Amino acid sequence: MYRFKMFNKAVLIGRLVRDPESRVTSSGISFARFTIAIDRIGGNAENKVTDFINIVAWRRLAEIATQFLKKGKLVAVEGALRIDEYEKEGQTREWVEVVADNFQMLDRSTDAPSAENEIN
Repeated sequence: MYRFKMFNKAVLIGRLVRDPESRVTSSGISFARFTIAIDRIGGNAENKVTDFINIVAWRRLAEIATQFLKKGKLVAVEGALRIDEYEKEGQTREWVEVVADNFQMLDRSTDAPSAENEIN
């Protein structure tokens, strides 16, 4: 009998909905949250559907995201899907986000770091 290892990897390409929001935890760890918009493939222009995906980046990656990512910029994000549950007003709700391992800025920009704009 074969045992399969589980694998949680998300690779997304979309445009930033707004500039990343940067914060620091009570233990001093920096993180940044941002949302990317991704148009679904297929259908026609009249019935276009856009998904809004929440992203969180931690530590140095968060600092780089805050510095270089801006609203409207095209970005590729690689990370792991995380689904958390919380209770609000007596109802259980879910929060879905991708925890970024790295990202790559895809728009050409004069203020982007390095030749290939890749951040790890």
